[in-house]
Amino acid sequence: MTPQLRDMKKVKTQLSRLAAHAKTILDGGSAQQYGALCFRAIADDGVEVLLVTTRETGRWTIPKGWPIEGLAPHEVAEREAWEEAGVKGRAKKRIFGHFVYIKSLPDGLQVPAFVEVHLLKARDTKKRFPECGERTIVWMRPAEAASLVNEPELRGLLRRMEKHAA
Repeated sequence: MTPQLRDMKKVKTQLSRLAAHAKTILDGGSAQQYGALCFRAIADDGVEVLLVTTRETGRWTIPKGWPIEGLAPHEVAEREAWEEAGVKGRAKKRIFGHFVYIKSLPDGLQVPAFVEVHLLKARDTKKRFPECGERTIVWMRPAEAASLVNEPELRGLLRRMEKHAA
């Protein structure tokens, strides 16, 4: 099976999951989150991006979280990068893109979550950070990272990073 065909099957699966929540979305029952697409320069003028695992399912994703009163979206992205991955840096105010996924809430309810993604150039990383015992983090080339995530739009954002010069 070609990589393109495999991607098309993943898109179809993700879209069918979202379709089941169409009424929820139309009724305003979705969630807003903010995410950090962390990157760093590597020796050959390319970039690496950061993926983290989710606490509940162990899926690969980017650091993301709920709005925080008093913080702008890009500042929330910076905080999530620190708490979930130990990354320090400045997130861009300008939105890099969006993706949607199905968020399972503690009460068992599932809602579509719309994630506004901000680029964050890593200036420092720490081994100890608030959620270090709860997540796995990995730095890798954007194309490799894209092959590990489930969400088609996030996969597209990661692929756009191949062309991004640090």
